[in-house]
Amino acid sequence: MAHTLTRVTADVAVIGGSGLYTLFADGDGVEEYVATPYGVTVTVTIGRLGGRLVAFVPRHGTDHSVPPHRLDARATIWALASLGVRVLISTAAVGSVNPGHVVGAMVVADQLVERTHGRADTFFDGRVVRHLPFSDPFSPALRELALRACPELNDGATVLVIQGPRFSTRAESRINRALGIDLINMTLYPEVALAAELGIDTIALCVVTDVDSGETEAEAVTAEVVFARLDDARPVLISSIERIVAAVPGDYAPRALIDVDAVASVLETSVR
Repeated sequence: MAHTLTRVTADVAVIGGSGLYTLFADGDGVEEYVATPYGVTVTVTIGRLGGRLVAFVPRHGTDHSVPPHRLDARATIWALASLGVRVLISTAAVGSVNPGHVVGAMVVADQLVERTHGRADTFFDGRVVRHLPFSDPFSPALRELALRACPELNDGATVLVIQGPRFSTRAESRINRALGIDLINMTLYPEVALAAELGIDTIALCVVTDVDSGETEAEAVTAEVVFARLDDARPVLISSIERIVAAVPGDYAPRALIDVDAVASVLETSVR
C-alpha cells in the first residue's frame, strides 16, 4: 500500500465498523495522513471502488483497539470533510430487539435514538454556535438510492446508540423493545450528527449479528459471536457498499443543514 503526504480527494467515504477493517484489495489504495484540530492524525485509505475514488476509515482501527466510548469521531469526520467527502456510508454491527430484523439481515436505518454520555458531539461549541436540525438523521435521498441499488436490504429501523462497550441486560432489551427500538448499536452517535454538521449525508448499513441480550443464556451475545457473524457477512456487505457507491450521482448535493460559512469556519480551524 502506498503512503502519501499529498492530498488526494474523494467525495464518498466508508467508515468500517466491527469486522470491516479493510475495504480494498491487498496492496490497493493510498494512505493519507490527515492532521486534525483535535490532536489526532487520522489515517484515511483512498482507493477505487464502484468506479470512483472512495475514502475508507476503520472506525475501531485495523486491530479493533479503540472501544466505542473512546472513539474520536470529531477527528474522523473533520478529516473526511477536509478531503471533500459529501456522502458517508457508515457500517455498523447491531443487535436486534425487533423479530422482523433477523440475524444475518442487513438493514438501512432511518431513525436514531441517543443514549450515550461524555462524547464530544458537536463542532460548534466555541466561538461559532449552530443548532443542527436532526429530525431525519440519515439522508432520505441516500436511503432511497441504496434500496434501489440493493433491493435485498431491509428498509427502515430505529437504532438506539448505547454507551458500550458492554452489551445490554435482558431488562434493558425488554424496555427498548417496548419503546419501539429496533436495533442496538454503540457507535453511530455522534458520528452521524457530526457528519451532518459539516454537510455530509450519511447512510447506515447495519448488519444484524445477534438478538441483543437474548431470551436465554445460550442466546446472549458475546464479542466472539459478533465477530464471527461479521466475518461471514463481509462479502455481502462489501458488495452492497460497492453497488451503493456506484449509484451515487457525480453531482450529488448533500443537505445543507448548517450554513456554509459556519462549516467553513470549522474546516479552517488551525491544526494543533
